[in-house]
Amino acid sequence: MAGTGTKRYPAELKERAVRMVTERPSDESEWPAIQRVAPLLGIGSAETLRKWVRQAEADAGAAGGVGGVGTAESEELRRLRREVAELKRANSILKAASAFFAAELDRPRG
Repeated sequence: MAGTGTKRYPAELKERAVRMVTERPSDESEWPAIQRVAPLLGIGSAETLRKWVRQAEADAGAAGGVGGVGTAESEELRRLRREVAELKRANSILKAASAFFAAELDRPRG
């Protein structure tokens, strides 16, 4: 997977960068604003900032975020996926134990 060496940025920087893009002059479109703000704040790529803007829109429920998953929903989804995996493991262990004890009960006593 390309780009796995991710650099973490402080939340304050993300918020400021998104705010600078959303509060851009009315005669400047979004992508040029992103391309201007990213290097200004030391953000590695304009694409990173574009993703932050999209996530902020999704979190706010804005039209640009339609179909996106907000941060809270994303965290809940991750938590539920972990829980499902844990329950599947527990179920597998219980099935194996059940088969073992069923075999023990069927074994002739001598």
